[in-house]
Amino acid sequence: MKQGRALPEVLTELQRQNKAKQDYIGAAEAFRLDDDGGTFHIGKDHTFGTTQLFHRQVASALGIPAKYYDMMQKQKPDLLAENVNAWFSDKENSYMVRTLDYDNGAGQVARALLSDRYRRIDNLEIASTVLPLFAGNADIQVISSEVTESRMYLKILNTRLEMACVGDIVQAGVVISNSEVGLGAVSVQPLIYTLACTNGMICPSYGERRTHVGRASKANDENYLIYSDEAREADDHAFLLKLRDATLAAIDEVRFRQIVGKLEESAGVKITGRVQEVVELTGKAYDLNQPEQDNILNYLIQGGDLSLYGLSNAVTRASQDVESYDRATALESIGWQIATMPAKQWKEINA
Repeated sequence: MKQGRALPEVLTELQRQNKAKQDYIGAAEAFRLDDDGGTFHIGKDHTFGTTQLFHRQVASALGIPAKYYDMMQKQKPDLLAENVNAWFSDKENSYMVRTLDYDNGAGQVARALLSDRYRRIDNLEIASTVLPLFAGNADIQVISSEVTESRMYLKILNTRLEMACVGDIVQAGVVISNSEVGLGAVSVQPLIYTLACTNGMICPSYGERRTHVGRASKANDENYLIYSDEAREADDHAFLLKLRDATLAAIDEVRFRQIVGKLEESAGVKITGRVQEVVELTGKAYDLNQPEQDNILNYLIQGGDLSLYGLSNAVTRASQDVESYDRATALESIGWQIATMPAKQWKEINA
């Protein structure tokens, strides 16, 4: 499993970010991009730097093709500003702009342009809800944690809950992730951890997701105004209680046995086609790039298990070599998707 930062370091970063964040709800006509293609304004009083994700979300909101947007930003930033400002001025929508001081001397940076219905569920809030569930339990370990520009991850292991799986010993765990910038719902998914090779496999089909969609946050929204602060706080509290219950359910023994059963079934599905072609077709089906495919092929051959289970394990092992924590986590999930792919799809790949 890809190792992130130690949990205390991650929590310190979450606390710092929580103090350095600011959200602005504003009408599109109040937004403006400078001719440098990188400085963003809300009205006359707020100026921000920008992230690449912010620009991608601006392009999506305005219907500007990403390739053309990137070309303007690189080659003709003044033309980009002209286009963006013109389209913003015609929009009647209101948006939420999420900003953060990245503590690098650049000041406040606009990191996301989101719907005014975006429900703010912050990383520190998630961590503060989940981690106390396991406080003082020596059987529970946070084996990997990280906060990236796009997501927070907590990967938690129950060392007491283990069983044999295809000749290996595996333990049950859970992955909690959240995106503050619109790149995914709050997610709670079971984790299978293999002791022999320290592989982690995330099982999304047994997980739960809670979206960030809520009431509109516009100050002039009539429905928003009739809700008291107490009612909104109660709504958020109920959301976090459901998150807590989902986290505990993810490490349920019955669910753990079901997952192990699925993996054992995949061990009986043998690779009968040419191994390299099977890896290439799998890569095409699951958007694996060439370096990832090369690593997967190497680990598959080294492991000597030419089965669907062996292929999925090669993917999760290859995830440890990927620099990006976000991408490594995605590969841990893809490993499960491969192990449980429909028989018809496997027949086409394994021809």
